[in-house]
Amino acid sequence: MEWTEAVIETNSDGVEIVTAALMEVGIAGLQVEDDYEMRLHLENSKDQWDYADETLLQSEKGGARIKFYVTADAAGAETMAAVRAALHNLRENEDAAVVGGLILSVDMVNDEDWLENWKKYYKPFRVGKRIVIRPTWEDYEAEGDELVFTINPGHVFGTGLHQSTRLCIAALERFVGASDKVLDVGCGSGILSILALMLGAGSALAVDIEPSAVDIAYENAAMNGIGKDKYTVLSGNLLADEALRARIAGERYDVVAANIVADVIIALAPIVSDLIKPNGRFISSGIIKERAGDVAAALAANGFIVPETNTSDEWVCLVAEKR
Repeated sequence: MEWTEAVIETNSDGVEIVTAALMEVGIAGLQVEDDYEMRLHLENSKDQWDYADETLLQSEKGGARIKFYVTADAAGAETMAAVRAALHNLRENEDAAVVGGLILSVDMVNDEDWLENWKKYYKPFRVGKRIVIRPTWEDYEAEGDELVFTINPGHVFGTGLHQSTRLCIAALERFVGASDKVLDVGCGSGILSILALMLGAGSALAVDIEPSAVDIAYENAAMNGIGKDKYTVLSGNLLADEALRARIAGERYDVVAANIVADVIIALAPIVSDLIKPNGRFISSGIIKERAGDVAAALAANGFIVPETNTSDEWVCLVAEKR
């Protein structure tokens, strides 16, 4: 399949602003490449790497890129026009010191080219106490009680490399219980909901606005021994699609995970409040430190307490409990 690969140059502090703008025009399958965060990851995993680009090891905090893909057809061209308009609006209304130059570059790629780009840096790595994430092109033998998650990322967000995803995974490892019902909002590759099932959850429902996420999440689930008897993936916008909300509302969930951005989590708070069981936990991430208070206030206004806040560099994961 042919794709248009789009890359937006921004700053670490501008990532949330730009991703929120992209989501508003229907772009949800995002990859955030932060030079500073990648350097920290490489430094903390030196024994796992045969080669690492010296420019990444020397990166200072500041530079970041947001990458996404659209189909190389009329629908993709229409989406890209909306993206360009959104970037123009940001340039007019946001501080350039925060969002950066917002330079947009595009290129034509196919699935094979995209995969080769990942292979250079994406090696097995540990998250939490015992979870190891392994891309399909790398071999890894589990040791002790390690839980190895095999992933083919596809053209959607959710590889486990980003700080916000790692925070969510660590929280799931601690809070998912046997037979729990889990809801994953903005599932991307399915990494959070599939790991929840591997950790013992009884069932999981995953939702993403990006249609391609459905097939990718199911493929990743199958590679990890998870079948459709316990795992369901749907495409749609939970904020705008009343039929989708009605379909999901048939269940009450023990754990809800959302690794998105602050503004979307704030909008989701009343919806999740109606979907989660009493004492259930809402694990939300993709939040920069400056917005954590806004998200916590929205959660409190919708019947949650926030007993736990976890951070990694500029990123925050809130673990809220429904009262």
